[in-house]
Amino acid sequence: MAIQHAVLALLARGPSYGYELKGAFEAAVGPQWGPLNIGHLYQILERLSRDGLVVAERQAQPVKPDRVVYEITTDGRAELKRWLAEPSPRSGGFRDDFFLKVTAAARSGSAQTVRAVLTNQRGHLMRELRNLDGLRRRADDPVVGLLLAAASRHVEADLAVVDDAESVLLADGGALLASLADERAGTAAPTEGPARAAG
Repeated sequence: MAIQHAVLALLARGPSYGYELKGAFEAAVGPQWGPLNIGHLYQILERLSRDGLVVAERQAQPVKPDRVVYEITTDGRAELKRWLAEPSPRSGGFRDDFFLKVTAAARSGSAQTVRAVLTNQRGHLMRELRNLDGLRRRADDPVVGLLLAAASRHVEADLAVVDDAESVLLADGGALLASLADERAGTAAPTEGPARAAG
């Protein structure tokens, strides 16, 4: 995740400190992201500082401990501009835990196992979709609303994959699953057969 670039974008609006950046990030991306871990944020700020993309200045406070304020550098602005100008590939490619479950269930040859995997995933996705829809209805910020709508579209696409898996794997009364299980059995090492000649 390019959280470091999101932090640069926040700092491009003006200097800020850790907890202020945390609040600004969470307000900007909305509730579907979840809270930003403050320890992780400070690691990001330290790395940005080490790379010369931000500078840190310690400011004394009358009662509280000193506050470290971060400011974006010219190099930081250039890096932010570079990041904004390039497309965003999928962070995990097309590797997916659910797809591995479907593969394992299908190769088991059991329609009951496949049906259970698909039913569990569909239920999970429907709950996620209802939650996102509720958050979107309550969102005041139009950008947060847009991000929530994008998250909903991703969940809808995942639901379509569940439907596709169901129609491919369960539509023929289990014949495909049986052939997948037979394939697996055919590739297993034989347990019986003629004795090998002693060599």
